[in-house]
Amino acid sequence: MKVLLTIGEFSRMTHLSVKALRHYHDVGLLEPADVDTSSGYRLYAATQVPTAQLIRRFRDLEMPLDDVRSVLSAPDTAARNAAIAAHLERMEYRLEQTRATVASLRALLQESLSHSAVVYRTVGPTTAMAIREAVRFADCDTWLAAAYGELYEAAANARIDIAEPAGALYAQEFFEAEIGEVVAFVPLPHGQGRVSTRRVHAFEVPGAQLAVMTHYGAFADIDRTYGALGTIVAELAIGIDGPIREHYLVTDADTDDVSQQRTEVCWPISRRPTPGGTS
Repeated sequence: MKVLLTIGEFSRMTHLSVKALRHYHDVGLLEPADVDTSSGYRLYAATQVPTAQLIRRFRDLEMPLDDVRSVLSAPDTAARNAAIAAHLERMEYRLEQTRATVASLRALLQESLSHSAVVYRTVGPTTAMAIREAVRFADCDTWLAAAYGELYEAAANARIDIAEPAGALYAQEFFEAEIGEVVAFVPLPHGQGRVSTRRVHAFEVPGAQLAVMTHYGAFADIDRTYGALGTIVAELAIGIDGPIREHYLVTDADTDDVSQQRTEVCWPISRRPTPGGTS
């Protein structure tokens, strides 16, 4: 005999609120076994309890409803497990980000960041191979990792030995509008042939006058170096419009010791400061 439960009974058995059960019905995630046509009351089968308990656990893991639906409708165990594993990987990534942010916040509250001195540098144009796209600020880390993977693979296929560090140019809109052009580039050794693929193309990194400060440590804290360098540039009134560039001297691919990671932040300037200026 099929046992039907009121929404209240089903709520108590599954620890899902009545409001949540109604919402899951409305979005087609967990439909009642029957709906009374005269009263509109939702009735659930006892056999639906395990499914409801799965939904609650997935939601406790902050799994989006669409992903929960994919798991529940998976055609086989392998597909279901793949969907769950993908969500767990996303959670682990967010956990790593949270830990990095917590560590950064503690450092911000407890100690001042030791900045390197500002170096003023004039650089000429540099031939490079690059990938340039409009990138969202929140997606930049993932985009850069993929872009450099493509760039180094293209260099390896063309038998080009890369000696200089990779870099990137960030348009002002990238910071101000949270989306803007980013150019990930790898300088080409003098005399080496150019490389071109669907996304990789030849690019001339423009010459510029730059105020340069080296950031030591986790990339999550690089805004503090930006703040220190930008303050000096503003106080000297030498900043100009143009892309900020970064040079990745030592990255997490080179060392497991976060404190050893080094990134140059290069701010475009109109002139070198007069002797005795802040540095």
